[in-house]
Amino acid sequence: MKIAIVCYPTFGGSGVVATELGLELARRGHEIHFITYSQPVRLALLNQNIHYHEVNVPEYPLFHYQPYELALSSKLVDMVKLHKIEILHVHYAIPHAYAGYMAKQMLKREGIKIPMITTLHGTDITLVGNHPFYKPAVSFSINKSDYVTSVSQSLKDETYRLFDIDKEIEVIPNFIEIDKNRVDVNSPCHRSLMATQDQKIITHISNFRKVKRIPDVVKVFYEIQKQIPSKLMMVGEGPEKEVAEKMCEELKITDKVIFFGNSHEIDKILCYSDLFLLPSETESFGLAALEAMSAGVPVISSNSGGLPEVNKQGFSGYLSDVGNIEEMSRNAIAILSDDDRLLQFKKNALEVAKEFDIQEIMPIYEKLYQKALKKYENKNLIS
Repeated sequence: MKIAIVCYPTFGGSGVVATELGLELARRGHEIHFITYSQPVRLALLNQNIHYHEVNVPEYPLFHYQPYELALSSKLVDMVKLHKIEILHVHYAIPHAYAGYMAKQMLKREGIKIPMITTLHGTDITLVGNHPFYKPAVSFSINKSDYVTSVSQSLKDETYRLFDIDKEIEVIPNFIEIDKNRVDVNSPCHRSLMATQDQKIITHISNFRKVKRIPDVVKVFYEIQKQIPSKLMMVGEGPEKEVAEKMCEELKITDKVIFFGNSHEIDKILCYSDLFLLPSETESFGLAALEAMSAGVPVISSNSGGLPEVNKQGFSGYLSDVGNIEEMSRNAIAILSDDDRLLQFKKNALEVAKEFDIQEIMPIYEKLYQKALKKYENKNLIS
């Protein structure tokens, strides 16, 4: 199959998932075309089955904001015609599904009919899409998609609650590529680079937005380090990073906290880690938690959004109400204070993560692509 993937090329979860999806499809012999405004951060190597097409937006003084949707839809039309692409798979309802629909309409006028699959990731529904300015466009884009998927049951329910949707939404969860030879919960992973032998390592990875409740991460760690020698590794960039740095100074724990910024070495960082903190206001899925679990790292998280579908209470970690610092701290200390218990949680976390291995999820996407192609083949026969 020849598949075009449209996504945001950034460190965010949707871009990572879309890129990993394309890479695995290419490994399975499909021809993949990434179409976006810059090369996705996880797309390190291009090969004969992977192609990247940059969307250039001309600068015109007439426009206060440059029309990216127009440039993207035009680029999609050109690439579909040039490479005989058979399927559009767009990640995020706006602007990608909106631009995809416009491309479909332009292609239709030239006798080219192509199915479009839209995957909802979260922010496109719960934050951006729910704004009154965008709500009609989001509803329209979803309803005009041929097939719609969401990364969790929670996000599916929220989409139906917030929008007037007459389309069936299929839940296909996010996934992780688990190298079973890489993960070993008994391995020290050269931890001495980050901490002393008696210290535990706690990690948080995000885009440091308010929804991630970064101050809660610092507060939970502050309680942990009172009872257990430990260090906190903060990975990511965003508006709340400065707030966290200031809190660490005020609490006099700066020497115990490392701010990495954005990193391409997430696997290495998680290999050092004993516990992962994700106290978010909401998560459509919780990909960061899944990545941690795939490295054998138990998770302390909030119980909102799709997190309960990933983090299993009392098994791979613990879930608490949003903002319940006391309970999160108590559960974290309970895991970290007993080495045998910590080792069991690490093994459990990896066991749960294996349920979301890319090899388990990929056949679901391939089946959906085949279904879409068959539907359009029948349409073309009828017309």
